[in-house]
Amino acid sequence: MKRINISTDFTWSKLIVKVAIVIATVAVIVWAMPNDSRNVFRSELGKPWRHSDLTAPFDFPIYKSEKTIKKERDSLMRQYEPYYSLDTEAEGKQVRLFVADFSKGIPGVPDDYISIIANRLRRIYQKGIISSADYNRLRTDTSQMVRVVNGKNAVSVQITHIFSEKGAYEQLFLDELLSQHRQALQKCNLNDYITPNLIFDKERSEASLADLMNSVPLASGVAQKGQKIIGRGDIIDENAYRILESLRLENERRSRNSGQIELVAMGETMYVALLVLCFTIYLSLFRKDYFEKTRSIAMLYSLIVIFAMLTALLVSNSIGHVYMLPYAIAPIFVRVFMDSRTAFITHFTMILICACMLQFPFDFIVVQTVAGLAAIYSLRELQYRWQLFKTAILVTAVSIAMHVAYDMMRVPTMADIDTSALNYLIVNGTLLLFAYPLLYLVEKMFGFTSDITLIELSNTNNDLLRRMSEVAPGTFQHSIQVGNLASAIANKIGAKSQLVRTGALYHDIGKMASPIYFTENQSGINPHSSLSYIDSAQIIIGHVTEGLKLAEKNNLPTVIKEFISTHHGQGKAKYFYVKYKNEHPNDYVDDLLFTYPGPNPFTREQAILMMADAVEAASRSLPDYTEKSIRDLVNRLVDGQLADGYFRECPITFRDIAYAKTVMIDKLKTIYHTRVSYPKEEAKPTATNPTKTT
Repeated sequence: MKRINISTDFTWSKLIVKVAIVIATVAVIVWAMPNDSRNVFRSELGKPWRHSDLTAPFDFPIYKSEKTIKKERDSLMRQYEPYYSLDTEAEGKQVRLFVADFSKGIPGVPDDYISIIANRLRRIYQKGIISSADYNRLRTDTSQMVRVVNGKNAVSVQITHIFSEKGAYEQLFLDELLSQHRQALQKCNLNDYITPNLIFDKERSEASLADLMNSVPLASGVAQKGQKIIGRGDIIDENAYRILESLRLENERRSRNSGQIELVAMGETMYVALLVLCFTIYLSLFRKDYFEKTRSIAMLYSLIVIFAMLTALLVSNSIGHVYMLPYAIAPIFVRVFMDSRTAFITHFTMILICACMLQFPFDFIVVQTVAGLAAIYSLRELQYRWQLFKTAILVTAVSIAMHVAYDMMRVPTMADIDTSALNYLIVNGTLLLFAYPLLYLVEKMFGFTSDITLIELSNTNNDLLRRMSEVAPGTFQHSIQVGNLASAIANKIGAKSQLVRTGALYHDIGKMASPIYFTENQSGINPHSSLSYIDSAQIIIGHVTEGLKLAEKNNLPTVIKEFISTHHGQGKAKYFYVKYKNEHPNDYVDDLLFTYPGPNPFTREQAILMMADAVEAASRSLPDYTEKSIRDLVNRLVDGQLADGYFRECPITFRDIAYAKTVMIDKLKTIYHTRVSYPKEEAKPTATNPTKTT
């Protein structure tokens, strides 16, 4: 049967997860990036150019404005001649119809008027009749010409020389002969014999109009590659504005080219992949503890992806200015849950990725990098709400100062400084205040524990600690003393003092299950006297597993549970172990019956708690509290833990341990009020008992 290496399989599975996170990060960011080159830093006519000197990256036409093109086209419209096809059959058809209808004559009108009216109809048809709607539309310009097509010939005719249906009817009665019998003729409905014989030719007219419109050039010149378009601080006049807009339009046109899209996508993928790869290498080399935890890398890469997508959304849809986005939230979160260096590397990687979506990225990189540094420097520990308010004010002030300073180096006068961007930076600072409620969301999503949560947990008025103070008061006091010792050590060696203090308060909560079996809670009665050493050891050891059950029931964070399981490591209940061995010297001793489940400490804070717990508990049994007895106790216990290998799996150093010893000795001396022995005063000589002198 093939042997399966569980450890190797587990390592490979974790590696696959990390690779998948990295690939997914790159893929999502590249997918979200805008497909065009829209400029989030918009140019405004009459305003100074806020960005660095701009030169043409390639040859491109300088497009005219829509207003200019419309004006030129409107001017050409005067030359436009719509096409009308002549219906040669309409004249004969309508005249014959008239003659046939009035073959018996018109009452009150001489018989020869039939031929006269027919003749007048022919004259009108020969000039041309168009529909009244077309005539009214074209008649607004009396110089308007139409192109009349008769077979293969096309003749331009002025609109005033053509009749509408209504105009043709009125023309009949303008004739001197017909006007004499107007009343009689009006009863004949002569308009029934007047119909348009010039029919609008839509196809030819539209083709003619398109040719005419296309004859208007869309560009007024060409910008040569390398040509300076505008300099920093220059006022954007009409000409410069047209060139800038032309560059934007040309970039959009080029981006729609299939080959260009593929090339841009490849470049974006390489750019993002290199930055994410460098960030990953940093974590794997310098922050292995983060890199080995899926929750840590999930949070780091999620922050980068979220802000990259928000930037892409703003740029693609032009719905706001990128300065509105509170990018400094990312380093705040990383600083609170991790460390300052990782916070800066994360922030800088994120800023570089977002900057590639902008047409003028340098200003953005400068302002946002300084804002991130201000956030990191001002928020070493987040313990109070006002700290975030202070950070938001500082980040806003620094961002505004950097933006103004950058502008001052490039604009001719103070009046030309871009004040519109300052409003966006103020909005940015306001949105930073949302970091506080978002911290809770991040904690729950990725399983972190912030200092704010630790402070809330360390409140002795919460249900669990208050119950411990009532059920096991001795254990409660012991936990407080251990917390004081441990936090003092943490402050001395640069560890997380709030974390170790909170861990100390909860490390012995399992003793609440049977408090009377622990010395600090006893008052003259020792229930172990009626138990075997093995049973007693199991009860003592059981406070670890009972503590974990209680922590799980009360939804304590994982980091607190780790203090409960590691504060004894894989040590032994030595009192009962030694007693058992001494009374059964020839018997086999199962060490596991007297051994805590562990594991051994794997963080500096856990190691600190182990030392402080052992020393504080043992210090209560000292026969006398002198400096020497305290020093010997601390050295013996800590050196014993070191010799037993309890600290092999955590990154604590010999220097840290030496400092820890010093702190505990000083603290215990203060707690137990050790002082020098006062000399006894000798009795004074009296008259009845004089002192012998020589």
